[in-house]
Amino acid sequence: MRNLLWLPVIAVVAILGWLIFLFNRLILLKNRTQEAFSDIDVQLKRRHDLIPNLIETVKGYATHERELFEKVTQARAAAINAQGAAEKGKTENMLTDALKSVFAVAENYPDLKASQNFLQLQDELADTENKIQASRRFYNGNVRDFNTAIEVFPSNLVANALGFKKFEFFQAEGGERENVAVKF
Repeated sequence: MRNLLWLPVIAVVAILGWLIFLFNRLILLKNRTQEAFSDIDVQLKRRHDLIPNLIETVKGYATHERELFEKVTQARAAAINAQGAAEKGKTENMLTDALKSVFAVAENYPDLKASQNFLQLQDELADTENKIQASRRFYNGNVRDFNTAIEVFPSNLVANALGFKKFEFFQAEGGERENVAVKF
């Protein structure tokens, strides 16, 4: 009879232990996702810091491209001020398009293309773009894990009760999904 009295206590302790484990797991996944988003921000800041140097280098050779420089500057400002994954993704894609224009203009200036400073900035931007893509993949993997954890049963009951919300994925814009036309 005495052993039967312990069964409800053991059941309550087991349920509390499971709830604590589940809560801590959700917090861990949430913090990993937020850290991954911060990693993207670090790479984007590096990119934003390189852009003024690139513009100054190009300005020395292509002084009549003022409209292009203003477009890049505006896109950079919008990207710096963007909030949330969706808005950051959109503004960063606009900035990427503006930078592509800068590199297209550079093709018209052989002295600029041969400039060591320009080549170094171009390499650093390419390296940064690769790091941004890797950071986005890492972030999206963490978002997938977190969103799955808060949607599957029975952890969804705890997640909903505690107000956990889904994170947004970084997604490619429509133009990034299109095939690149290669012409010879």
